Amino acid sequence: MTAPMTTAGNAPEAPASPSPAKTIEGRSLGRIAWTRFKRDKAAVAGGIVVILLILLALLAGPLESLFGLDPDQPNTDLLDADLGGLPLGDWGGMSADHPLGIDPLQGRDLLARVVDGSWVSLLVAFGATVLSNTLGTVLGVMAGYYGGWVDTVISRLMDVFLAFPLLLFAIAISASLQGGAFGLHGLPLHIMVLIFVIGFFNWPYMGRIVRGQTLSLREREFVHAARSLGARGPFILFKELLPNLVGPILVYSTLLIPTNILFEAGLSFLGVGIQPPQSSWGGMLADAKNYYQVDPQYMVVPGLAIFITVLAFNLLGDGLRDALDPKSN
Repeated sequence: MTAPMTTAGNAPEAPASPSPAKTIEGRSLGRIAWTRFKRDKAAVAGGIVVILLILLALLAGPLESLFGLDPDQPNTDLLDADLGGLPLGDWGGMSADHPLGIDPLQGRDLLARVVDGSWVSLLVAFGATVLSNTLGTVLGVMAGYYGGWVDTVISRLMDVFLAFPLLLFAIAISASLQGGAFGLHGLPLHIMVLIFVIGFFNWPYMGRIVRGQTLSLREREFVHAARSLGARGPFILFKELLPNLVGPILVYSTLLIPTNILFEAGLSFLGVGIQPPQSSWGGMLADAKNYYQVDPQYMVVPGLAIFITVLAFNLLGDGLRDALDPKSN
């Protein structure tokens, strides 16, 4: 039997090697949530506005120094004495030096006052949210996990706090502590009182959400596995349950912050929140209530600041909820 004849240049072709299989890259839950979040253009826009507002609040002082903004500097020469102190010119005295106009009280720059009031509103809102979320999360997870008499006591405590007429109670406490308390006076006292009043009496809302989530999580396999390995209650609460509650807590926090901003603005509008000379959005609206017919610009500017801030946080919160819990839709 002879070997097959081959000629030069006509060598038999080698069998084609199979192409390597394309590896499938795994994605974490955070990456999947981020992919979902990026698809929501409104939520992304809200997140960008929120980041800009936070930067504005953190850099309010340096920005005022850089651009020469003084929220308390009067410009009485720009007010028309014959018209009862209304700003000269159109649109509330808008000009290159005062892009948003001036107030009809002392001619103070509205842009400077809005920037100066941003850090107060966000500080109170974030501080109150952290306080209420901390209390609500700890008590809610305890009520949901232990059940029994612990759940009964904490749940009835939530009902008691929810039954409080919060607005009237906040007005009474804020008004009674205006002079000084706990070694604090002036602006630091007003900020601490607002954070305490808003945060301490709002924790049951977070507590109920966390309790409901915990009732579902405590029956999951990973909790039973931790118990079978000898893990005690505190370990399961803080190492097993709380990490799985980060999503709901984060989502509700972004929805609670704008509520706290509105509550702070409402108290300042009623005169029991941030006091002059410190500017605040609610205080500016209170000053503008007597001028809205003749100088609507004075009410529009702080009103738009509150509206944009609340809308941005709500859009961000809705986007986070859809991204972290798509089954909720």
